[in-house]
Amino acid sequence: MKQMIKIIRKVDIEKQYEHVLRLELDYELASLYSAMQGNDEKEMEKCKKRLKEIQDELDGLHAYV
Repeated sequence: MKQMIKIIRKVDIEKQYEHVLRLELDYELASLYSAMQGNDEKEMEKCKKRLKEIQDELDGLHAYV
């Protein structure tokens, strides 16, 4: 029974983490759009780098599902 509770908690934590990552993804996409509108190359590269990191984290989460 204790193992089942641990598994359920782990799944809940992973779902919450995925939700946070998706919020970060939305924020970075909005930041990238803003940088594109302002022609800010440095900020665009920064956003793209963070978007790649978020994508990798999400891919890692889905690998264990």
